[in-house]
Amino acid sequence: MNLEVLYEDNHIIGVVKPAGVLSQSDGSEPAGEDMLSVIGEYLRVKYNKPGKAFVGLVHRLDRNVGGTMLFAKTSKGASRLSAEMRSGSFKKGYFALAEGYIDTKNGILRHFLYKDEQRNIVTNNPKKGKESILAYETVGRIGKYTLVFALPITGRTHQIRAQLAFSGHPLADDVKYGGKRVSKGDISFPALWSSVISVKHPTKDENIILKSIPRGENISQTWKIQEKQVWEMCEEYLKGIDKDEINRLYGIRN
Repeated sequence: MNLEVLYEDNHIIGVVKPAGVLSQSDGSEPAGEDMLSVIGEYLRVKYNKPGKAFVGLVHRLDRNVGGTMLFAKTSKGASRLSAEMRSGSFKKGYFALAEGYIDTKNGILRHFLYKDEQRNIVTNNPKKGKESILAYETVGRIGKYTLVFALPITGRTHQIRAQLAFSGHPLADDVKYGGKRVSKGDISFPALWSSVISVKHPTKDENIILKSIPRGENISQTWKIQEKQVWEMCEEYLKGIDKDEINRLYGIRN
């Protein structure tokens, strides 16, 4: 794997995870092909380490979702970033290519998501589910799809995929939640991309923002429906994304 590094210092490293790659090995793939292993090997070689390099997994992306990820290079970095995850100050934004036309500029989706562990799918269940809040802005229309920038206020399994589907706009190729098949083969690659991470640096008094767009060899066939128009629209939208803008979008819920 050609590792695309977005940011690196003594404590953290931000990279782009390709769609189809595990965040952490679950034993189902050949050794060394998950992101944790790939980054560990990258650090071992780069810094000529005699043994394994420390890499801390701070958050995960579903296997078939690509995009921006942040890892820790030290135990201090891992501990502090994990604390930010728990406190809700670790903010993440995603691009999603949803079926149909969403005619609202922005909004909030609220559902009660309940995970069926056996089927690995979530349903909207007001009695058993956990309240799930999703803020979004519509970026633009691309053919029969709407490009959405989504920010999960709560961190639930399959939250963006499920909530957009429950609202009548499943993601392209997300067959699990009713989307139409786009990619070839047996694997479905939902049109979801981790585009932005905004977080306080674990050792510095500053905020860092990591950005990426679905473009190049790291994307799935799903994003190649109208690739040039998609990445141009994503790129233009991200020009205006900074810490204040992320906080404003998160504040839509209020």
